Amino acid sequence: MPSGFRSSTPMWLRMSSCSWEMTYNTNAQVPDSAGTATAYLCGVKANEGTVGVSAATQRTQCNTTQGNEVTSILRWAKDAGKSVGIVTTTRVNHATPSAAYAHSADRDWYSDNEMPPEAVSQGCKDIAYQLMHNVRDIEVIMGGGRKYMFPKNSTDVEYEMDEKSRGTRLDSLNLIDIWKSFKPRHKHSHYVWNRTELLTLDPYTVDYLLGLFEPGDMQYELNRNNVTDPSLSEMVEVAIKILSKNPKGFFLLVEGGRIDHGHHEGKAKQALHEVVEMDRAIGKAGTMTSLEDTLTVVTADHSHVFTFGGYTPRGNSIFGLAPMVSDTDKKPFTAILYGNGPGYKVVGGERENVSMVDYAHNNYQAQSAVPLRHETHGGEDVAVFAKGPMAHLLHGVHEQNYIPHVMAYAACIGANQDHCASASLAGGPSPGPLLLLLALFPLGILF
Repeated sequence: MPSGFRSSTPMWLRMSSCSWEMTYNTNAQVPDSAGTATAYLCGVKANEGTVGVSAATQRTQCNTTQGNEVTSILRWAKDAGKSVGIVTTTRVNHATPSAAYAHSADRDWYSDNEMPPEAVSQGCKDIAYQLMHNVRDIEVIMGGGRKYMFPKNSTDVEYEMDEKSRGTRLDSLNLIDIWKSFKPRHKHSHYVWNRTELLTLDPYTVDYLLGLFEPGDMQYELNRNNVTDPSLSEMVEVAIKILSKNPKGFFLLVEGGRIDHGHHEGKAKQALHEVVEMDRAIGKAGTMTSLEDTLTVVTADHSHVFTFGGYTPRGNSIFGLAPMVSDTDKKPFTAILYGNGPGYKVVGGERENVSMVDYAHNNYQAQSAVPLRHETHGGEDVAVFAKGPMAHLLHGVHEQNYIPHVMAYAACIGANQDHCASASLAGGPSPGPLLLLLALFPLGILF
């Protein structure tokens, strides 16, 4: 069992400030990842299911989008001359990364194949299309989502016989070719689809990188093919090497998004090993940047109905049993449980006896109190950790949409720059890189 689950303090928590953020969407007490991404990237609260738009946009209603678009800190950084990047373990057009560049009334409009005909006829564009067109000079894009870039039924380069991996686009566009066509000829642009291609690149000679390593989301870390799929920490290392060449600094969004998926599936072991890899990525970013000029923010977009209890003794596996049985049904239970989700099981009219199953299996679904096909998010505040210039501004309890304004203030980008000239004259630190690292789970589990 990795010690980080029990007692050790991750390196990125040392010498850092801590605060809490309120995660609700404008129309939801318990949020979804699209509305929260809009908050911590664009600085405004939004409705659940919408990305890169204000709360005036109603989910699925294309005709409420125009005029209600909001820009993100990625765009602010790009407009200031910084390099920018997105690294995720989900699809690159999933809820979190899409709020950095897209404006969509529905987070599920991954390609035009997933859009209703009415939305297409009204002029709304799918999220993959917007990735290639809205901010054309994003230096680094890495994650999954390959199938949304290719025409309908195009054979996938990796899974040739898998129909679910085939291209989805109804407009017959090849967005990879479009991405290549937008890059200046004198720049070095690379599209890669596997780990070998990625790690053979010399990042110091790469100007633009698009890496799409799976047709959909990337594999869980426990299932990852280390020949074809890079780890999150490997992607972060390559990204920072490419972005750090810019003397004006950079903004990098890093998402450990499959943490969230593991919890939704009730697979705590998958989720928490994603957390371990996220911690490695954060540590790698820390060794490659400086506290003197880099503001690093680590947070979650929401929590999950995920608990860890049962009075387990020190040294007990986090995936093990509590030291007692229930005083009601006289059956054992695991230390990890969910409030709801697919782990609810009744055998012979009673709660399943977990001692009769392999509860240490990678895909074991921890027991839940309420049966649901997919476990839900939680609604409580989540932690925000920060280190570097202006980290002290992240303290106490804040609205989630406060985060990008702090980062912009620290880097002297965006609308509020009145303080920048005076700080420069006073010999203050020059604005440098910004790292926003998202671990989509209850951060308290690390303590």
